[in-house]
Amino acid sequence: MIKLVTITPDAEKLIAYMARVSSSHQDNPEYEKLIRYLIDHAHWSPFEMCHAVIELNTSRAIAQQILRHRSFSFQEFSQRYSSDIPGDPEFSWGREQADKNRQSSVVEFDDDTQIEWEAIQRRAFNAANNAYQQALDLGVAREQARMLLPLATPTRLYMSGSIRSWIHYIQLRTQADTQLEHREVAEECQLILAKELPTIGKILGWSAG
Repeated sequence: MIKLVTITPDAEKLIAYMARVSSSHQDNPEYEKLIRYLIDHAHWSPFEMCHAVIELNTSRAIAQQILRHRSFSFQEFSQRYSSDIPGDPEFSWGREQADKNRQSSVVEFDDDTQIEWEAIQRRAFNAANNAYQQALDLGVAREQARMLLPLATPTRLYMSGSIRSWIHYIQLRTQADTQLEHREVAEECQLILAKELPTIGKILGWSAG
């Protein structure tokens, strides 16, 4: 589940206000043409004046990809602090390895292979989770026991960044070369921000659902 935590109030209005810092018409209530001009000419600094925080519930595997976006700040669920698993395991939909792109996948498996792939994932997760619980029962510290957990383990993190950073993240991570599971996270973020920032969303061609 992906959900908005907070966003700068009247963000688009504030972006326009900041962009007009040198103008005598800084309070002009009309701003769609201005925001379009800023985007078309890559004048991104006014977009750094507003921020949004979004809660992401995903797998550890996808969280590691998200954490590479260093223009954001993050707060993530810590299994040094809690031994709880925050949700159900994030099993992936089986796809074949791409021939040309060594880090990508292509055609989905047929139904029988999908069933077998899910069973493999479930067995592996259950075995790792059982080992994790056994380690805790043995008295092993949480910070060590968590090393037994697989990348399908769910996690929760809060992603905070400027509107400029969110635009860049969505543009990059909704592309076809992004891993499908990560792309789905970015697409949900896009839906949220398209509703909160309708002018920006319209200019960028974002769908509001």
